[in-house]
Amino acid sequence: MSRPFSHPAAADITIDGILHALSDSVRRDIIFKLMGCDKEHGMNCSESCEGLSPSSISFHHKVLRDAGLIRSEKKGVEVINVARKAEIDEYFPGLLHTIFLTHKSAAEKKGRAKKKKTT
Repeated sequence: MSRPFSHPAAADITIDGILHALSDSVRRDIIFKLMGCDKEHGMNCSESCEGLSPSSISFHHKVLRDAGLIRSEKKGVEVINVARKAEIDEYFPGLLHTIFLTHKSAAEKKGRAKKKKTT
């Protein structure tokens, strides 16, 4: 039997932990995907991290979980993750929204630059 996941209480989530966790573009991608999925059902780890090795997937989800950005629950053989957006917004209003506007803008610029190179 596996150990249950540990999640920090909302009051223990820090801005430093959030910014550290989201300083990596892979983790920003994961959170961006989780924020866009059904809050009730979440997303399994492999869906949120296509193309990464299982150990990398576990590592990134652990960093996000330790920072308080996601809640993970084992369901059968899958781990289902849900973004803790409402809890984060309560303590740090607008933070995630601002980070993801910037993240989305950077991703779009990168996509346009890639398109230019290929044409």
